[in-house]
Amino acid sequence: MGKLLLSMLVAWSVNVLADQPIATEPAAVQEQLQSYYFDAARRGDVPMLDTFIEAGYSLDTRDEKGYTALILAAYHGHGPAVERLLAAGADACAQDKRGNTALMGAIFKGEVQIARRLLSTDCSPDQRNGAGQTAAMYAGLFKRGELLDALKAKGADLEARDPLGNTATNLANGEIRMPAPQ
Repeated sequence: MGKLLLSMLVAWSVNVLADQPIATEPAAVQEQLQSYYFDAARRGDVPMLDTFIEAGYSLDTRDEKGYTALILAAYHGHGPAVERLLAAGADACAQDKRGNTALMGAIFKGEVQIARRLLSTDCSPDQRNGAGQTAAMYAGLFKRGELLDALKAKGADLEARDPLGNTATNLANGEIRMPAPQ
């Protein structure tokens, strides 16, 4: 009951502060809480994330695209939120519906410090997304040489190939293989 009460207080306080109506149906409350949780991650609102963490909210809850709060915080460049979520036990290896991870999002957005922090987790450096790409391939494609070196140091296979035959090394050198026209 304590978690439910704290959850309701979170919803109430956020609604009051935002001057929005308060949901009263259980499903609507859960939906609203999830919305606030993901919004806090997108904005890097660590005090609000702390409230969710203290209430025992599931840190690896996913939105309709499969994003977790950690993926959103990393993608939006909120290092302190990433750190807090990791410290609270968020899964750094979680993948969205396309198979992308928080690390891949940070590399894509050029969030080097966040990517370095995510590299210190226990995730495989060769974890692949749905397109068969690795974080090292992202680092090569987006010319993040310092991260490519860090991935290599962690044991990433820079010669692993995606389904088109691209490797992190080839991508870093500007040698991109594209699908054949149909």
